[in-house]
Parts: sequence; structure tokens; C-alpha cells
Amino acid sequence: MKRGMIAVSVAVMLLFVSVTGVFASGTTEGTAPATGKQMVYGYVTPGPDTWYKRDVDGFVYAAEKSGAKVIVLNSDYNPEKEIANIDSLINQGVDGMCVFTFNQNGANIAAKKCAAAGVPLVVTDNVGQVLKSGYDVVAAIDFDWAGMGKNVADYIAKNYSSENIAVITGLSEHIPVQMFMGSLKPAVDALGKNKIVAIRDGKYDPNVAVNEAQDLVQSGTKFSVLFIFNDEMGAAVVRMLKTRDLLNNPIKVVTTNGAPYGIDLMKEGGIKYSISTSPGWEGMISFLALQVYKAGKITKLNQQIMLPNTPITQDTINDKTKVVPWEADPVWLDLTKQYFPQYNGLY
Repeated sequence: MKRGMIAVSVAVMLLFVSVTGVFASGTTEGTAPATGKQMVYGYVTPGPDTWYKRDVDGFVYAAEKSGAKVIVLNSDYNPEKEIANIDSLINQGVDGMCVFTFNQNGANIAAKKCAAAGVPLVVTDNVGQVLKSGYDVVAAIDFDWAGMGKNVADYIAKNYSSENIAVITGLSEHIPVQMFMGSLKPAVDALGKNKIVAIRDGKYDPNVAVNEAQDLVQSGTKFSVLFIFNDEMGAAVVRMLKTRDLLNNPIKVVTTNGAPYGIDLMKEGGIKYSISTSPGWEGMISFLALQVYKAGKITKLNQQIMLPNTPITQDTINDKTKVVPWEADPVWLDLTKQYFPQYNGLY
């Protein structure tokens, strides 16, 4: 997910991705024929992390198929730059906007500014907190982070009963992290099979996560299950544990995300359990929620739209409908038809 980089510059990064090719501007143009005015949407992404990039890719993938353009601005984890990006897109007169912010205040500011400007807004990975802002948005697009916390607690209790758990989170102020931890800790306590003995902030940075894991080992903290909030950090920690002959003996690693490199490590036995959450598919659904509103087919506001997340086991590890690809894949279209039939015909 996110890295702890803070950029001072107010310059913006234009990202552009196409499944059929890359364009030489900060917009992406669809290949599908457009009817009437071509829609131009804005996307504010919080940072350069792989999770965010894939979410952008999914948004652009769906935009391309529907014949829309997308302007993508990167905030580099800088709150002031994030606000400047929101203002920039409003001033450019975009037809709608998606904001993926790393802090609750940013989502609320986007909701206020877009409401005042009459720009339809979709907010991603905010676990619905923006719906309490008092300003109308089209939708909040999320995964069931609280459900994931319970899933992880259940797996550890069933497979590693009586073993202590250490946790390396993502960025502690990130709402999904708070929701996940707010579920994980009570679930572990209620099951009564394990104990969480340490919680460290990995800041969505693999280097930070490795340093925290090394410190946990060197501090003498007694644990044998290490939960790491995403696969990017998890993969780095697995490599470190392997070099120290600690991987799986005694330290078992559990993650979330189902990233491609995480799946590879699961197949090798380096990661014991994960949960599939495809940011690419999430980006696609974010676009479709905005597009269906602009098309006048669904005009309901303040929708809470949850994508399914599925535990990854050895039985499902090669099934794309259960382990949803992060990168553009036709299975996204099949899954969208299955879980979100209201969006059929938009691409």
C-alpha cells in the first residue's frame, strides 16, 4: 500500500495506463466509441506505492473501455498537495472525481469541495467514513477490512493455537488499518487461543517493516506468528527471516492482499495465509460507480459499496475468481457481472 514519503513540491505526477498501449499525455483515451460529449474524470492518488498504482490502473482500464478520459494526480503523501490536486481537478472542470486519500481529513475536504463545485465524487478505501462528513458523495468503495481482521484471527486460532502474535501494521492513521486492528484485537481476545504481544507501525514501507521485524526478534519478544498488513512489506520480511533461518521455524508469516509476489511466496510456503483484495478491480468498480451515476442510471447518493474479499488457501490459489489479479485481467469483467450486475452495459 503506502510508503512514508513526504514530498515538498506541489508538482503533480501524471500516471497513465492502457491495456492496449500507453498514451503520451496525462490523460488516457478510451478505444470504445463515445456517444455525445466525452467524459473527463479526475483521480487523486495518495502516493507511489504499488497498491495505489494498481487502483489507478483499474480505474483507467474501465474508463478506456467506456470511452472516457482520466487525469491522474499524485499527492505523494502530502496533505497540502492533496488539497491542491483536488482544487486543480475542479478548476479543470472534470465531470467527476475519485479520491483515494491516506487520511480522513483529506476525504472530508474532497467531499466538501466537490459538493460546492457540483462535481460527483467517489472515495476509495475510506471504509465509509466520508459518508459521515455531512456532504453528499456518489459512493464510498471499500473492502471489508473489519471482516478481514476476524478472518485472520480465526485462521491463527485454528492453526496456531496458544502461539503469541506480533503485528506489523500499515500506516497507523490509515482508516482501513484502524478498522482492521479494531476487529483483529477483539477477535483474538474473544477466541482466547492466542495473545497479541507487540504491535508495530510498518508505515506501508518494506524497509520500515523489516527494521521493525528485526527489532522484534532482537528484543527477545516471545512470538511465533507474525502478521504483516500487506504483501509488499510481508515479502521483504520473509526474505529477512529466511536469511536468519527463522522463517517457519519458529516464525510463521500471515498477510493480506493477495499480491502477485505474495501468491508466489504462498506457493513456496513463505507466507502461510492471506486474503485476496485486488486494488485493480477496486479501481474498476470505483470508475463504474461514478460512470453509472453520470449516465443517470443510478442516481442514489452516499452508497457504501463493498467488494468481496476471499481467504487464500492452497485449494484456491490458482483460481482467479478467488485470488483476483491485481493487474488488468478479463476476469474482472466476469466478476463485475457476477457481483455488480447493475454496471452491465457501461463498457
